[in-house]
Amino acid sequence: MSLEVDIDHKRGSFQLAARFSAAPGLTALFGRSGSGKTSLVDIVGGLIKPDRGRIAVDGQVLVDIAEGVFVPRHRRRIGYVFQDSRLFPHLSVRSNLLYGRWFARETAGGAAADLASVVELLGIGHLLERRPDSLSGGEKQRVAIGRALLAHPRLLLMDEPLASLDEARRAEILPYIERLRDEAGVPILYVSHSVAEVARLATTVVILTDGKVTAVGPVLDILPLADGNDGGSVLDARVSRHDDAFQLSVLTSTAGELQVPRLSAPPGSAVRAYIRSRDVMLSLRPPQDISALNVLAGKVAEITPTANGAQADVRLDCNGDALMARVTAKSVQRLGLAPGVPVYAVIKSVSFERS
Repeated sequence: MSLEVDIDHKRGSFQLAARFSAAPGLTALFGRSGSGKTSLVDIVGGLIKPDRGRIAVDGQVLVDIAEGVFVPRHRRRIGYVFQDSRLFPHLSVRSNLLYGRWFARETAGGAAADLASVVELLGIGHLLERRPDSLSGGEKQRVAIGRALLAHPRLLLMDEPLASLDEARRAEILPYIERLRDEAGVPILYVSHSVAEVARLATTVVILTDGKVTAVGPVLDILPLADGNDGGSVLDARVSRHDDAFQLSVLTSTAGELQVPRLSAPPGSAVRAYIRSRDVMLSLRPPQDISALNVLAGKVAEITPTANGAQADVRLDCNGDALMARVTAKSVQRLGLAPGVPVYAVIKSVSFERS
């Protein structure tokens, strides 16, 4: 299923203008707070009527202001997962889940889901007889996702569903969102300002800046365009072997070999790496006697000064993979960096996740 959005909306002094198409999978709306992500999701979900535009899911028009079409939210077959789970505290997990099914209709279309399959997908079978107040934050969000799925949605909206969770609970729920993306058969529009979440989960990325869509495309191409300290690179890799003596995992990628803290993934597993631009240093010679384990050879492909001119984003070509580094303008001049110059990228920190 595909999603098509072309809308304009003004709220007070804030102007939202969004135009993009998203393929099946998980589409991440990424941007800083106040960029318009939640407003856009609310428009898609039918909570806000836009001033102008058109929205269609899998060819079915939900909004066409010029033609007088505005399908009410209760008829859109869209599931909504908020930052907080919004479960009914007086109902068991089972009853909360079945409440979602109450909204489903045999002829409504959307993702086919029954209680057993949703419980297995989200790993919540042992929670069915418990009440929400006895669940962890991650468990509550998994139940909230299950309730949304049992409404047989055409589209699932997730508005920063991990924002209220601590690091441990985020790590707990991320694999289930991955399974949801890969197995549930329902497209997902996912709001986040966490570049690590987007790098791990997204199929397509839509970058919003001050109410405008500034970039749309596959995560590997678009995430390096993120602004500020969030910019970085996504590399596809595989686990080559584990170094048990030092509790490391050795990974292979087109860009070269990488060593990271030991992963639980078995050899041969695909992983997706996110490397922040600010965590990459550049050297004209192979560095020696340094603590960093990862050094990749490449050539400068492009240099883009930041808005204030004090820094620059340097895009490297590492054997066909793109790697971004953010350095000072003085470093660009001191090293004589220019397109075609061979360099060595010293990677200080790397985040590797299952893909």
